[in-house]
Amino acid sequence: THDYLLIIYTSFPSGCAIIRPPRDGGIRYRGLTQEQIRSVQVLPVDYEIEYICRGNRVIVGPKVRKCLPDGTWTDLNQRSKCCKFNSSFCKKKLYIGALFPMSGGWPGGQACLPAAQMALDLVNKRTDILPDYELELIYYDSMCDPGEATKLLYDLLYTEPIKIVLMPGCSSVSTLVAEAARMWNLIVLSYGSSSPALSNRQRFPTFFRTHPSATLHNPTRVQLFQKWKWTKIATIQQTTEVFTSTLDDLEQRVKEAGIEISVRQSFLTDPAVAVKNLKRQDARIIVGLFYETEARKVFCEVYKEKLYGKKYVWFLIGWYADNWFKIKDPSINCTVEQMTEAVEGHVTTEIVMLNPETVRGASNLTSQEFLAQLMSKLGGKNPEETGGFQEAPLAYDAVWALALALNKTVGPLKAKGRRLEDFNYNNKDITAEIYRALNTSSFEGVSGHVVFDAQGSRMAWTLIEQLQGGSYKKIGYYDMTKGNLSWYGNDRWIGSGPPADQTVVIQKFRYLSQKLFVSVSVFAGLGILMGIVCLTFNIYNSNVRYIQNSQPYLNNMTAVGCMMALAAVFPLGIDGLHVRNSQFPVVCQFRLWLLGLGFSLAYGSMFTKIWWVHTVFTKKDEKKDKRKQHLEPWKLYATVGVLLVIDILSLMIWQIVDPLHITVEKFTKEAPKGDVDQLIEPLLQHCSSEKMNTWLGVVYGYKGLLLLLGIFLAYETKSVSTEKINDHRAVGMAIYNVSVLCMITAPVTMILSSKQDASFAFASLAIIFSVYITLVVLFVPKMRRLITRGEWQSDQQETMKTGSSTNNNDEEKSRQLERENKELQKIIQEKEERVSELRNQLSERQALRSRKRYPLPASDNHSLPPTFSNSSTLYQPDGKINRNNCHPGRLQLLYK
Repeated sequence: THDYLLIIYTSFPSGCAIIRPPRDGGIRYRGLTQEQIRSVQVLPVDYEIEYICRGNRVIVGPKVRKCLPDGTWTDLNQRSKCCKFNSSFCKKKLYIGALFPMSGGWPGGQACLPAAQMALDLVNKRTDILPDYELELIYYDSMCDPGEATKLLYDLLYTEPIKIVLMPGCSSVSTLVAEAARMWNLIVLSYGSSSPALSNRQRFPTFFRTHPSATLHNPTRVQLFQKWKWTKIATIQQTTEVFTSTLDDLEQRVKEAGIEISVRQSFLTDPAVAVKNLKRQDARIIVGLFYETEARKVFCEVYKEKLYGKKYVWFLIGWYADNWFKIKDPSINCTVEQMTEAVEGHVTTEIVMLNPETVRGASNLTSQEFLAQLMSKLGGKNPEETGGFQEAPLAYDAVWALALALNKTVGPLKAKGRRLEDFNYNNKDITAEIYRALNTSSFEGVSGHVVFDAQGSRMAWTLIEQLQGGSYKKIGYYDMTKGNLSWYGNDRWIGSGPPADQTVVIQKFRYLSQKLFVSVSVFAGLGILMGIVCLTFNIYNSNVRYIQNSQPYLNNMTAVGCMMALAAVFPLGIDGLHVRNSQFPVVCQFRLWLLGLGFSLAYGSMFTKIWWVHTVFTKKDEKKDKRKQHLEPWKLYATVGVLLVIDILSLMIWQIVDPLHITVEKFTKEAPKGDVDQLIEPLLQHCSSEKMNTWLGVVYGYKGLLLLLGIFLAYETKSVSTEKINDHRAVGMAIYNVSVLCMITAPVTMILSSKQDASFAFASLAIIFSVYITLVVLFVPKMRRLITRGEWQSDQQETMKTGSSTNNNDEEKSRQLERENKELQKIIQEKEERVSELRNQLSERQALRSRKRYPLPASDNHSLPPTFSNSSTLYQPDGKINRNNCHPGRLQLLYK
């Protein structure tokens, strides 16, 4: 028993009524003897008395009192009493308002309430923690229902005594309590809330929790993604606020780590469509966020879609029951064996709620000693059937965190003249001190190291487990506070190791068939050799009249152009197999310039010939005399030069403005043979520029017009014969062939550009055929003529006799006869004019004589010479003379 001193005083003007000491203690009256103390009734102003207690008792309340001028003692509103050492009976009580869900969706209060009471008992027995106070718990069953919690919160706030702290349980109730607590200046400390939404300091400014946020799994997941070198993941979630917030946080963290969430699926009750979408989009590393009941539904669909095995890894929440996939569920139609097969190898992350190390923390208990005492307090109940058993260490540490924080505030409050028992719902200063103390909390608890982040959430270790052979095995821990991953190295995979985060795509370049390249190169080489032979032949026999009449310099240009075009076949077949990427643009330039200039030289020289023949021999009759003009070769060469300059300028502008570079064409991925988790993506290198189609359109348009014009001119001059360009018909034939091949090849190669072998074969063979045809048509007839007829002599050695070297040529005979006929016509014309003049003179003379003698006879024909009288047989005014009209005797006179 304890004796309380009843302070009965009377106000006196000159002092204060004497206070009698308690029975188990005394008062030290300074300067007074025992007799004086018994006789004195009033003590003077400023007189001080000191309380003392006997034995093992201590003073609770003011130890010294002083007499005030108004006749009262100091601190009269506080009792001074003697209590036994560490007795709770004489401590001031601080009340905690708690909501423990003993039933409902999460009956966590079944184990958390006994754990909290265990912590309170130990705290109240400690003399170094709140020695002047006793913590008392006032609790109700919230049933994890926000509606019920609203009613209970009202009772806690408006019913005496005043509560200094509120302790809710599950997330939905904590959200309600934490949002309202700010209006009463109350600190909220939760032991069972994991919702990430509660980490909002603006919405919940006074909220703390010893249960880590559900987002605490995310740093561990990111750490594992990086460990296994995964950069692409997928997610599937149940549509609830907790999982949505967790996934939003995960998305932010993986983005910072350079990891992509390629697929994000959600469902409300039926996950079938979401799982099918994961399968269709080739998801491999999948994070699943859902409750245990929905987890069974998900993995039943996973089994049906074959979304498991060595290609897949699932990440789940670790707080499911260990046999969750073996529990019979009427909502799914999969057997236990099928579920076991589907979940094999998945990884779980679970907040460490029980310190794995054997250390004694603030409560002087190890985690195993705590579990033993808790089991004793539960009366031997099955932990698996007791709600909140896993979270019980968190509730235990929550009480210790609160006690240590309150103990830390005693000193600062005393310095401000405040005490904890002075707290009321309007006192912000005491709330601020409690907040500051909780925010800086750091101690070892039975759940591990207790520390809060800036949002008031617990920072804790994460346990990593893997389902191996139907049971969970610990494979590591992750300490978020230190960023330390403790790895056991016993992770096991269905395949040879962790699967790839996506189908491995092997990029493989397509190269030209080397057999095709060698074969075509052989033909191109033979063509170049043939061009050299033709060029040598033409140069060597350039003094032969027949070769001279074919404009040998233009033919030389044709041979050189053909050889350049054939040389372009080699760079056309060179690709990344033969040269490095840095050298490939040079190969592209060689292709373009060799083919462009080769075409201009070869086709340009033939086009020039046919152009000149058309210009001279298809004019109107009145201008035919111009054909006699001497052919000036420089005009032909100038025409070829103009075509060549146009090509050079256009190619230079193209390469300066928009140079060729490498572009890589990607094709549809192909699956290799065998059960290999790989796809082959074929690639093909091209020579291209930014506006390739525009440049090709300009070049093809210009060349196409030349080809069409060449065909037209060749057709128009097919019947013309001229000795100045004696091979123009062969040129026309070559133009026909080259034009047709070019106009077919250009569009076809553009269509076949994605098929390297077909495109190269078509383009290179078109070049080879065009060149072969051109060389054969232009040069082989000349070689045959010179070889078979032996016409090897030079023009200087030929005789100047008319027709002596060309009598065997029908064309030359025809031209010779034409010239002779013209000369005969001139001579006949002169003779006719002379005959007419003589007739006139004769007529005049006869007329003169007839006047003097007798009339002129009627016929004068007998007086003319026989030659003139028969002149009508020589000259035929109604047409040209022919060879039969020319008398041999007269022809001899013409040549004299």
